[in-house]
Amino acid sequence: MSKRDYYEILSVGKNATDADIKASYRKLAIKFHPDKNPDDPNAEEKFKEAAEAYSVLSDPQKRAGYDRFGHAGVGAGAGGAGFNPGFSNIEDIFDMFGFGDIFGAQGDGSRRATVQRGADLRYDLEITLEEAFGGKEEKLRIPRLEKCDVCDGRGAEKETSVETCATCKGSGQTRYQQGFFSVMRTCPNCSGKGQIIKNPCKNCRGAGRVEKEKTLEVKIPAGVETGSRLRVTGEGEAGAQGGQAGDLFVVIHVAEHEMFERQGANLYVAAPLSFAQSALGAEIEVKTLDGEEKLKVPAGTQTGTVFRLKNQGMPAIGGRGKGDLFVAVTLITPKTLTKEQRKLLEQLAEIEDIDFQDESFIDKVKNIFG
Repeated sequence: MSKRDYYEILSVGKNATDADIKASYRKLAIKFHPDKNPDDPNAEEKFKEAAEAYSVLSDPQKRAGYDRFGHAGVGAGAGGAGFNPGFSNIEDIFDMFGFGDIFGAQGDGSRRATVQRGADLRYDLEITLEEAFGGKEEKLRIPRLEKCDVCDGRGAEKETSVETCATCKGSGQTRYQQGFFSVMRTCPNCSGKGQIIKNPCKNCRGAGRVEKEKTLEVKIPAGVETGSRLRVTGEGEAGAQGGQAGDLFVVIHVAEHEMFERQGANLYVAAPLSFAQSALGAEIEVKTLDGEEKLKVPAGTQTGTVFRLKNQGMPAIGGRGKGDLFVAVTLITPKTLTKEQRKLLEQLAEIEDIDFQDESFIDKVKNIFG
């Protein structure tokens, strides 16, 4: 896939000034920064794309090469798709453009340590086809990290003072200047917490979180299939430093059924048919996931014939109709016969007249043997 034009990415013209380029990039960087869009992978790609464009157009030498030869004029010098401008937090963007106090930072450049969102959790749940058909409520036992009740997540013993880290002044990060960019790194003194705990909580050992097991009741909607993901917001692990809890994702696995085969919303099943029913026609009972349905089989039905029962398949998630049930009838030949059955079949054999040279019969044989 060809790269987009850098001027188009930043929404500026080729005669744009350095100030225009800088202002446009600032808007895009703030809008698409991953810290501001934690659940949107597309935002991160747009952020990287804008950063790459800015790294070229803000450099007079690179810009001249790009204007003359396009992307070939800068090559790997632009940093490629993996270019990282060094912003570990969205607030660093404001610092870069001279708005360091927009988040209430003090004159010494300190700010509150960034809270951490809790991790998302995954639970794999296997259910039967019948359960997928009707839906169900399932109780799940989830081991996870939860906020410590003893210290209320602070990590320190009650009535114990928590000191602000002298190295980072509470920000949890230390700043390093690399050319034009200010790079933020985790503070080595407090490990990014921004605080020094003198007397850690004995229950959580200063972590602010403890491992517990919680029982959740999750509703499985009718119509789910293998690979369906159910998101339970806020039921993942608790965040550090009072951060937002992650989410729980329940991944569904539907077990294979001994009778029915599923393809999307449609179901497929085989139904036995005797010779008399096949020749004379009959009304048979066909099993469905919801009970039984009557199927009228016309006289002369051949083995392998497929009938469709509408709206007897799987329900669509959200209640938007149902799929169909496809029934393939199969002629069953009895292994043992009573005297009366044998006598009647012998009489039939004497009077039946089957043309084995019939073209339709020959075509069927060809299909069987490929």
